[in-house]
Amino acid sequence: MIPMFLFATGVENSYPTIDQGRVRVDEMQKCGHYKYWQRDFELVQELGIHFLRYGPPIHRTWLGRGKYDWEFTDVTFHDLRTRDIIAITDLCHFGVPDWVGNFQNPEFPDLFATYAGDFARRFPWVQLYTPINEMFICAMFSAAYGWWNEQLSDDRSFVTALKHIAKANVLAMRAILEVRPDAIFIQSESSEYFHPDNPEAIQSAEVLNAKRFLSLDLNYGRRVDSLMYEYLMDNGMTRAEYHFFQEHRMKPHCIMGNDYYVTNEHLVASDGRTRPSGEIFGYDEITWQYHERYRLPVMHTETNLVQGPRGDEAAYWLWKQWANVLRVRNKGVPIVGFTWYSLTDQVDWDTALREQNNRIHPVGLYDLDRNIRPVGEAYRKLISEWREVLPTQSVCLTVPVVPPSEHDEQWARRHREQARGKRNITPTAPSNSDSGS
Repeated sequence: MIPMFLFATGVENSYPTIDQGRVRVDEMQKCGHYKYWQRDFELVQELGIHFLRYGPPIHRTWLGRGKYDWEFTDVTFHDLRTRDIIAITDLCHFGVPDWVGNFQNPEFPDLFATYAGDFARRFPWVQLYTPINEMFICAMFSAAYGWWNEQLSDDRSFVTALKHIAKANVLAMRAILEVRPDAIFIQSESSEYFHPDNPEAIQSAEVLNAKRFLSLDLNYGRRVDSLMYEYLMDNGMTRAEYHFFQEHRMKPHCIMGNDYYVTNEHLVASDGRTRPSGEIFGYDEITWQYHERYRLPVMHTETNLVQGPRGDEAAYWLWKQWANVLRVRNKGVPIVGFTWYSLTDQVDWDTALREQNNRIHPVGLYDLDRNIRPVGEAYRKLISEWREVLPTQSVCLTVPVVPPSEHDEQWARRHREQARGKRNITPTAPSNSDSGS
């Protein structure tokens, strides 16, 4: 049983398509993970990290209905299990296989649920999951900004993508729980805020600040506010589709993972256009807003900053984020983990993967030659000093996290059976405070 705070990192595995689906941007390939995966797992251990956000490359693994190539996933997940690294398994990270098409495909939710269930059956020792990464950002970049995948930019396309992505996430959680009844789902969702830059922008900012919650409202079965309900209905969501989210309540199995970067806050102009504002509220305030809405344990699931000319910019941002994590905890919010994302530098994220420049984005704990950066040294020090100070097991998680090495132990089997029994109990109706107003 793991009693410590969930310090984590991740292997960047984005794989959206651009150029009208003709080009696949595969960050695992660009960052060298297919070649250096063993070394990457060694680096995780060298940092003293036990939790890794990691997932199979969906476009190389999921080849058709019920058709898979598990070769790379088998060898990497076997190695993670041997090392006793706990994977927070990321099953869909900004893209789908070519044969699925894109997030406008109404078959995607059911297809993805089958994929998630098949993965869980193949790797029954995996307990922690992020079925679909950053659902809101995925829908925005694909179907509102026109950058990725379907490359559309209208409200109806955005709502279509969002409802398919959120439904796929819910169905995947349900499919995984059939195999692993004590599974824990850590949503990794971007935490946003929109600031009006003049009085005429107040209404536009209010709309955007309501829209930012849509993915999690649907995912957690929370009733959206009247403005967003009209927005969803006006742009193609049916009442039956909306009621689906009210009827499938996976919230008790979830940790609200929220991501925060310096780009997560925005200024809104009077015409509704937005631009980056930089850090105004910060992680502490925005996380409190999300926690007040959903009342779930929290994990800081992504942050990073470019290492600049001084060499200490990213390390300073790390300590600033950590101070915010402590502030969240001191306010009484149950926060269970922290993540610097990602393990290594990334490629072309300076243009949000919209362009193929092969330009290194120096945000990793290590560079692409696998040399540690100053932020990597700082994170290793932070983990060693704080690991035992912030235990979460008895405070937040009623279901214990089971290391791969203890999956078959008697106590772990007993907890799985208890979790399965609890799933068979008919839930009571949600209270207004639980499901929203």
